[in-house]
Amino acid sequence: MPGADPSSLVAVAIANAFALSSVVYVAANISGGHVNPAVTFSLAVGGHISLPTALFYWISQMLASVMACLLLRVATVGQSLPTYMIAEEMTGFGATIIEGVLTFGLVYTIYAAGDPRRSLLGATGPLAIGLMAGANVLAAGPFSGGSMNPACAFGSAVIAGRFKNQAVYWVGPLIGGAVAGLLYDNVVFPIQVPDSIRGISDNTGL
Repeated sequence: MPGADPSSLVAVAIANAFALSSVVYVAANISGGHVNPAVTFSLAVGGHISLPTALFYWISQMLASVMACLLLRVATVGQSLPTYMIAEEMTGFGATIIEGVLTFGLVYTIYAAGDPRRSLLGATGPLAIGLMAGANVLAAGPFSGGSMNPACAFGSAVIAGRFKNQAVYWVGPLIGGAVAGLLYDNVVFPIQVPDSIRGISDNTGL
């Protein structure tokens, strides 16, 4: 995506926004609508899902990405499969930081949109998540591609056979997502223990 013209960048950002919103809206009540290993990793680190469940999600996400990219390759015979790349003037470290910051914002939005203590539920929550993803693509598309999703980068790299700078799209998003989840759960909106339960724990010495 680095070097893409502005009109193409806007089209990609809008497509990302509405596609992610739709997927989250459809799958949120079924599987959680993760579709992103960084989101799954954040939930596992925060104790929301078990490690075996997280691994199952990761495998599913990777296979789905590879299959989608393979379908794209078959459907567009003779055309090169686009892969995530960093701009020539950027270093791998700089691109990793950008991807980490983008994923932090996305995962934080996911936590806020899915928090039953807030009002961003129903159709509004998935829309907020999609809009955040679209905004991130607009902001970072020319620099790192605005992946925010290790599975997307992995699938396209496997089918294209190009793994250059692949670590950028793993290290940054995983760290950014984990930090966002821990910050939301433990600092910004910590889970409050009801007074009744706290009183029972105090009386029993727990």
